[in-house]
Amino acid sequence: MKPEGKNIIGNVISGESRTNFYAINPATTKKIEPPFFEATSNEIDKAVKKASEAFQVYRNISGKMRAEFLVCIAEEITALDRALIEHCMEETGLPEARLLNERQRTVNQLNMFASYIKEGSWVDARIDFGDPERKPMPKPDVRSMQKALGPVGVFGSSNFPFAFSVAGGDTASALAAGCTVVVKAHPAHPGTSELVGHAILQAIKKCNMPDGTFSLLQGQSHEVGLGIVRHPLIKAIGFTGSFRGGKALFDEAGARPEPIPVYAEMGSTNPVFIFPGILQEKRNDIARDLAASVTLGVGQFCTNPGLVFMEKSEKTTEFTNTLSKHIADTPAGTMLTEGIRTNYQHGTNLLQTITGVDVLASGKSTDSGFTVSAHVFESDVKSFLTNPTLQEEIFGPSSLLISANNKNEILEAAKKLHGHLTATIHGTPEDLREYAELIHILEQKVGRLVINGYPTGVEVCDAMVHGGPFPATTDSRTTSVGTLAITRFTRPVCYQNFPEALLPNELKTDNPEQLWRLVNGKHVKQ
Repeated sequence: MKPEGKNIIGNVISGESRTNFYAINPATTKKIEPPFFEATSNEIDKAVKKASEAFQVYRNISGKMRAEFLVCIAEEITALDRALIEHCMEETGLPEARLLNERQRTVNQLNMFASYIKEGSWVDARIDFGDPERKPMPKPDVRSMQKALGPVGVFGSSNFPFAFSVAGGDTASALAAGCTVVVKAHPAHPGTSELVGHAILQAIKKCNMPDGTFSLLQGQSHEVGLGIVRHPLIKAIGFTGSFRGGKALFDEAGARPEPIPVYAEMGSTNPVFIFPGILQEKRNDIARDLAASVTLGVGQFCTNPGLVFMEKSEKTTEFTNTLSKHIADTPAGTMLTEGIRTNYQHGTNLLQTITGVDVLASGKSTDSGFTVSAHVFESDVKSFLTNPTLQEEIFGPSSLLISANNKNEILEAAKKLHGHLTATIHGTPEDLREYAELIHILEQKVGRLVINGYPTGVEVCDAMVHGGPFPATTDSRTTSVGTLAITRFTRPVCYQNFPEALLPNELKTDNPEQLWRLVNGKHVKQ
């Protein structure tokens, strides 16, 4: 199967526009056939209206049937086999092994949500039985559960063409919740997006899901995305990308006559703290592994470590020398798009102009394609505290080392941090006791804390939190990875004094779904 360059409007393939665009091979900078039709305002309207109509049916489909649908999507994506991987390699420049792993992660996410909703306790069913004899006033019968919000707009990311794209975590969690989905494909990999879109469409037909459960809109201009956000029938947005893009969508959604939530994951500098004791013992190992984390995927992960804090010492000098050697030996890497490369080069060039920032090492370079060199810079806490630019994310394979004179400076720098997705601490047991206060500070700054590891690599599991305070995300109470992500697309609905026949199965007294529920203040399964 090859991409056709068209939009998927429910079960209809559409190409109304006279405006086309091409994917670009980042390794060769050549256009990739076919041209893709930019979604028109009419196609956007059709897709959202279909999603709204389908939602009235899909929202009431049982969790078990939705679970079967998600499993079917996973099977259809797997069935695309080599055609999907090869086309994605051409559009992204990413290596085959990386894409095979990411596709499996995407399949695993779909299956994880399928298992999660099949059991059903995620709806958080709560029952407080009435008591007509209570004095001085009778107690009403009150029951509540989580219900789907409505049609959701999802924006695919550039750096994860499978796991955070058309069938990625936002789509999987929204469909699991009972929401219909309209996806805005990322223009960097439109063909990959279309192939996965057709896999979802096949699953819709096989599982007899309503027409409009899923749509895929292509577009290089901002107008397609804004058209989705502004449409009055869209009830929530999922986004992974830049701060500028996420904040623009958040502002648009807030300016609507009916504001809607935007769950935007917008990037992070992911600070790393390396303590004196661990530097004494493992400085060379940490330098090697940190360099690998900084440059993994050419630095194009939202969890690459962009800031490193350490106290000055002889061992610090040895560490920076070893880290610099690893960075200097790093081959040039191909970035996903010309725009990402341009922004990276602007960020690294800007750092080199700032007083108090030194270049420790630069990686190897080449002129082919959208390639860049890795960098490591050095500054101090005083500069960090007085220059906000040093905390800004540079999306790519670079990191800034911040040296401190003492523990108090480390703590002061931590208090100055903005919101981030992760923070990492390297320390011996003695270090961790000495710096216990740092953990309390970082709990208020990030969504995930890592001890003696590296932030790159996000485990897809029930307990994962991939989120954090602004500006890392627009809502620090949520996560875009793990089963907790489903709650972004639901809201609690309460039923008071309802007859049994009108209650959802999850709230009926005899518990036909056999769920764990909070009944009269106790968690029971009865």
